[in-house]
Amino acid sequence: MALTQDIIATYKGPGRVVERFLSQGRNEVRALLFLLIAGILMFVASTPFQAREAQLDPEVPLAARLYWSGFFYVFLLPILVYLFAIIIWGLARVARRQITGFEIRFTLIWALLAATPVALLLGLTAGLIGPGIQVKAVGALWLAVFGWFWIAGLLRADGSR
Repeated sequence: MALTQDIIATYKGPGRVVERFLSQGRNEVRALLFLLIAGILMFVASTPFQAREAQLDPEVPLAARLYWSGFFYVFLLPILVYLFAIIIWGLARVARRQITGFEIRFTLIWALLAATPVALLLGLTAGLIGPGIQVKAVGALWLAVFGWFWIAGLLRADGSR
């Protein structure tokens, strides 16, 4: 199935998509690829806001803003995701859950990737409308969608034993 079809299917039933991916076995290359795709899409989502900020405050040029934004999303985000997954894995061990570190990482990465359409909407809202209640509402929507996908994936991964 194409990646876009998997993302659309996640909005219909996030647990089923995660279970299908996990049933194919441990694939760290796929997880890292999905994380890099999510980072690139989140970078693309941030560009309208960066362009708006560069127009309003020309002291920092757009190229510098895009450079640091790209550095964060493509290089630092994967490190932060892996560190966060380690913390969650440790908490799962304390709670005596049988979920593996890969399952925690993959569900977190898939939730990030599947929520990128809402992140793209958030970037457009921030770039075209600017700071305000609209950006906060779409940001809350992104957080809710991401949380829904991640929790549904974790529950399916933990219950699939």
